Amino acid sequence: MSSFEQIAISEEWEDSDLSLLETLDHVLNRGLVIAGEITISVADIDLIFVGLNVLVSSVETAHEVLRKSEME
Repeated sequence: MSSFEQIAISEEWEDSDLSLLETLDHVLNRGLVIAGEITISVADIDLIFVGLNVLVSSVETAHEVLRKSEME
């Protein structure tokens, strides 16, 4: 592959998916926690409660965080 083709391909990535790839890389390197709660009630009586806790991270990042917390 010539350098001109590589430049053309890299410019194509920059215009379309590079920001998505950078965001995904950042999330996997740093980690992301999403927490939320939903309660469905009728006449002030709770009928359904849904709790949501999501952790998105790479395995390597999770191991590093666990090692740091064990050392403290």
